[in-house]
Amino acid sequence: MRNLISRFLGDQSGATAIEYCIIAAGISIVIVVAVNGIGSTLNASFTSVNSSLK
Repeated sequence: MRNLISRFLGDQSGATAIEYCIIAAGISIVIVVAVNGIGSTLNASFTSVNSSLK
């Protein structure tokens, strides 16, 4: 039993998966913020064009 616990505590494979998940979450947050900012800018541009055409 002691050997099983020491192997479990020494295993680093789960830490790598968690690190990759944290990196993926950070990248997805950056993408969402960028798309939101671009969307707001495009909305303002299309509104300006629409009012100019009327």
